[in-house]
Amino acid sequence: MLKDFVKTDKPESEELRVRIDTERQKLNACQMKIAEKALPVMVIFEGWGAAGKGSVLGKVIKNIDPRFFKVRTYASPTAEDRRYPFLYRYMRDIPMKGKFTFYDTYWMEEITDGVMSGEIDENDYNKKIDSIKRAERSLSDNGYLILKFFFHIGCKEQKKRLDALLDDKDTKWRVDKNDLYENKHYDESLKIYDRYLCDTNSPSSPWYIIDAKDKKFAELQVLEFINQGIDTALKNSDLAAPILQNTFKLRKTPLLKQVDLKDKVLTDEEYEKRLDELQSELKMLHYKLYRRKIPVIIAYEGWDAAGKGGNIKRITGALDPRGYEVHPIASPEPHEKARHFLWRFWTRLPRTGHIAIFDRTWYGRVMVERLEGFCSENDWQRAYNEINEFEKELTDWGAVVIKFWVQIDKRTQLKRFKERQATPEKQWKITDEDWRNREKWDLYEDAIDEMIQKTSTENAPWYILESVDKKYARIKALEITVEELKKACSR
Repeated sequence: MLKDFVKTDKPESEELRVRIDTERQKLNACQMKIAEKALPVMVIFEGWGAAGKGSVLGKVIKNIDPRFFKVRTYASPTAEDRRYPFLYRYMRDIPMKGKFTFYDTYWMEEITDGVMSGEIDENDYNKKIDSIKRAERSLSDNGYLILKFFFHIGCKEQKKRLDALLDDKDTKWRVDKNDLYENKHYDESLKIYDRYLCDTNSPSSPWYIIDAKDKKFAELQVLEFINQGIDTALKNSDLAAPILQNTFKLRKTPLLKQVDLKDKVLTDEEYEKRLDELQSELKMLHYKLYRRKIPVIIAYEGWDAAGKGGNIKRITGALDPRGYEVHPIASPEPHEKARHFLWRFWTRLPRTGHIAIFDRTWYGRVMVERLEGFCSENDWQRAYNEINEFEKELTDWGAVVIKFWVQIDKRTQLKRFKERQATPEKQWKITDEDWRNREKWDLYEDAIDEMIQKTSTENAPWYILESVDKKYARIKALEITVEELKKACSR
């Protein structure tokens, strides 16, 4: 891309001024259009050191109401950043619907700097490129407009600008060792940048190469591309994104009606004995996980009144409270609904060595949201693949992902509902929504079967807990958790 870059003829000064003014007015009008259409816009500025990214960014945002945008910058990842998946700090900062976020560098710099320093090898580079491509495609499919700009200048022009910055005591701080390195090794840096741009270029989120030798002309190019991008995105906003074919190896899992709930019972004596043994073992494993910095994510789904809460309590009863967090997931808050549906789960991931337990999960997309009409059919059909990709990011990061479906039959649920209604201290657990959902049992069962069949992958399989006897389900969950954590600690 950079090697084949052909400079655009710069307009004469008067034409340049008129065109910039016209594009500024267009952008000013666009902010109301994206708000009305709830279009989230990501504008990413990358480029050579001293190429003028910050200067152009400052001019562009002057055309937008400050309430409609945020600006984000990223330094090299800290030790704390490295305790989360590579995408974590970037996905955390995606914009809400109807808003802009401008990025003065995004995930490109972390990768290209890592390649230059030798910190990122070929295998790690390819993994991160795959992560970025999946993330950008998923964001685009979920309605995000991603505009990516690379500010390009030649070696001599860059050196001239760096020298000018260094000669002024008020601006010399803006030049860092990476800027000096890339200028000294311009051709090597060019190859690394060019490879990254080619590897991450796509029809849904293409790169725009900006001729940045003249700053006013650079501003015009950026403004024109932003306005064109918004105009196209608004026209495409009602079009459905494609449903991708599954590429994940799936594990064979029974349909819910095939799960035998009979004779899955423990006596009190058996239960207490196994509970004590397994919790003691889990306690020691938790210390090993912390020492080895292995993150763990335990996801619970199941029928209302199936016993998820009690099951979770027996897991956490063995854990150091400083090393885990339980996330009860309810309907998304307005600021959560205004972002990609996985955003609120990205922001709840554990640090390395810690455990996150989700009481309800990202699978609400293909159950409640599907059946209650909270998302379109295209949204939930796409979500199977998006969820599989999300979980692959987690396991590639090194996380242990354990997913439980807590299974009961319809008769057991009715019995427990009635018990809750008749017990004052448990009445808060039963709501009108629970009764409404029960009326849709068959529809939910079909949706759950499809969910499990399409998302029980080799790296993150589903485990079904037979919970007509809650004690049996608790012990089974502990046994599976202990077994999976043992495997992780022995790698």
